[in-house]
Amino acid sequence: MPSLHFRYSAMNAGKSTYLLQVAHNYKENGMDVLLLTSALDGRDGYGVIASRIGLKAEATTYSAETDFDELLQDVNVACVLVDEAQFLSAPQVHQLHKWVHTQKTPVMCFGIRSDFRGEPFPGSATLLALADSLEEIKTICQCGKKATMNIRTDEKGLRVSEGDQVLVGGNNRYRQVCAKCFYN
Repeated sequence: MPSLHFRYSAMNAGKSTYLLQVAHNYKENGMDVLLLTSALDGRDGYGVIASRIGLKAEATTYSAETDFDELLQDVNVACVLVDEAQFLSAPQVHQLHKWVHTQKTPVMCFGIRSDFRGEPFPGSATLLALADSLEEIKTICQCGKKATMNIRTDEKGLRVSEGDQVLVGGNNRYRQVCAKCFYN
């Protein structure tokens, strides 16, 4: 039975690489997939899913205004893969959940659970509540422990503890850390 999957981790764990590998596996077996990524992230160009190890693929972008009931209305694919799923709204996650179970097509969402303050993203919180399958993708903190949190840094590399929840950036802006390092 098709499921809504949520694959989550701290920053820099390989979520986009994992997504692109799943897409490759489907395509290698002659099946079509729909790749979706947030319109907020243009670091590698808008409509591009890119991993830090150099893998890339074109994707359809979604925004806060995207109606997934409408977007997926005539889609006929073996799987839908969603990158940067933390940027989904709660209603969008509900739409995806409904689509999975009415259209019998799996959806795999990849994203981070919480922001640099330890606060959940609405999309991630709703995915944690509704997903039929949850998987943590593990990565490590600079101290060697499992990283579960994210911190934001400024241009000088100093930790930032206030600001908007969303500020798109990569290694130049964020680091993954364990809970102990998050609180120290």
